Amino acid sequence: MLAPRLYLLHKRKVDLMSIWLIGAGPHAREYAKVLKDMNLEFEVIGRGSVSAKEFESTIGHSVRMDGLAHALAELKAPDQAIVAVSFEQLANVAIDLIKAGTKRILLEKPGGLNVAELNKIAVVATQHNATVLLAYSRRFYASTRSARQMIVEDGGAVSCTFEFTEWAHTIVPMPLPSEVKESWVIANSSHVPDLAFHLCGFPKDWKAWHAGALDWHSSASRFCGAGITEKGVLFSYIADWDAPGRWSVEVLTRKRRFIFRPMEQLQITPLASVKTESVEIDDKLDKMFKPGLHEETKAFLAADDHLFCTIHEQSKHAVIYSEMAGYSIT
Repeated sequence: MLAPRLYLLHKRKVDLMSIWLIGAGPHAREYAKVLKDMNLEFEVIGRGSVSAKEFESTIGHSVRMDGLAHALAELKAPDQAIVAVSFEQLANVAIDLIKAGTKRILLEKPGGLNVAELNKIAVVATQHNATVLLAYSRRFYASTRSARQMIVEDGGAVSCTFEFTEWAHTIVPMPLPSEVKESWVIANSSHVPDLAFHLCGFPKDWKAWHAGALDWHSSASRFCGAGITEKGVLFSYIADWDAPGRWSVEVLTRKRRFIFRPMEQLQITPLASVKTESVEIDDKLDKMFKPGLHEETKAFLAADDHLFCTIHEQSKHAVIYSEMAGYSIT
């Protein structure tokens, strides 16, 4: 965390840089709350009149209508942008911003619906010397921050298990394009393995199995796998979208078991005990704003990128998520 004086100095620097928030939907409104709390000037670029009106009435900030192409035709591209549009628009919006001259982009996860889209963003970002960071907000939870510190104190993780079961009955009625639902492991569930591998390293040797199918997710409905990460941590995972379950991550050290269930909270089980204890965390910001968003946005604007997943990393990680899901990678 930046010291107060350094934060004020950095804030003055940020004030001199143009910031665009692309999107006016529910998630964009959450980002707007954070930006307003930081007393920063920003431009909101929207497309739909309904979402724009709701944004303006809820946030009290005007929305520039007619979409990104129209805004870029009228204005100089922003120095930095936060992209919070619908899943299927993420890749194209990021590419358009990069080509227009934006050098820093905070891109809502997953950035693209498949490996090809993510690779395309990565190539364009390299060509234009732009930084594109994925908004995996759970890396910025207070629970994650506390666990990271204690895992280091314990000498590092030695094993990990996680579950990314989705509630299929809640996804069916969602008004989303079929290609989004067919990519749901990347589009949504990837929050879980991203957090687990963020804490334990990404896989270097592993195997995945799949079974079943759903009308809206034809590749599989049950998923499991196991392997070892680049940090030497053994891991396994399970998800059954045909059965009850929830998201969770458990990271084990030689001294403690760290339990994220729900992921906003942290519990531990000490060595030689079966008792689960809640850990007190400083989660005031996670309760005031959408969890993780304040610290994530602050880090992005401060160019403190060490916790982020970059677009180049995400293009590689999406290969892993595709194998977990049973998607075709080519």
